Amino acid sequence: MNTAAGPVNIAVKVLLTLLYGVPLLWILLTSLKDSSDVFGAETALIFEPQITSYADALNGALFSALGQSVIIAGGTTVLTLCIAIPAGYGLARTRGLPVSIGLGLLIALQMLPQTANVIPLFQLFGDWGLLDSVLGVILADTALLTPFAIILLRPFFRAVPHQLEEAAAIDGAPAFRTFASVVLPVARNGVATTGTLVFLLAWGEFLYAVNFFLSPGTYPLSALLAQQVSAFGIDWPGLMALAVLTSIPVLIVYSITYRLLRDGLTVGAVK
Repeated sequence: MNTAAGPVNIAVKVLLTLLYGVPLLWILLTSLKDSSDVFGAETALIFEPQITSYADALNGALFSALGQSVIIAGGTTVLTLCIAIPAGYGLARTRGLPVSIGLGLLIALQMLPQTANVIPLFQLFGDWGLLDSVLGVILADTALLTPFAIILLRPFFRAVPHQLEEAAAIDGAPAFRTFASVVLPVARNGVATTGTLVFLLAWGEFLYAVNFFLSPGTYPLSALLAQQVSAFGIDWPGLMALAVLTSIPVLIVYSITYRLLRDGLTVGAVK
């Protein structure tokens, strides 16, 4: 038994905790400071806490932006799963050259920079009248995240035994009922994992939101943060307070689905 593994693991955990924890602590402390105390060396850790930045954030456009983010992330998740579930199942149950071509195209789409899609989508949504609308951003986010969702779902559907579908077919169940009643319940962990990841990615998506919403008053939370940076400077306490408030829904979702994400990604990785 390697006796050095224990101290090494502890050292790695401490290092990772510092790498991720110190920036989060700095954000929280900055949100409680006055603007004059942000860059003062003597007030780095010792200062008089203030909640003015949080009060200003709560009295601003936070709740409107929060509603926009919930609608966009929720709509993107539902629409993405509606497309990715049948596509992932089809790629899992099909063999041959078409599957290899399809997977190659999905990987190629994943490698395409998001910035390359902004101008074509802007022109397309302008022709369709979808600029400055939630639907336009949902469609753009869905197009962005669907290849990822399909690739992630395919291993879960491949893990479903063929014998279950054969038994359902022998009992006379049609293909759609077999899929809905047999395959989906078995792969529900993968579907929920994929849905959670899509929701979190859509929640933090920034580029489409800031380009396709023409009115700043309709921005979601991800784009609202960018409004704190202006030509007249940056209100660091206000920006950090908004960042803390914005991260709370993400932390809640992550805390609820942590075990699901851990188990689902582990199963998907080994199948």
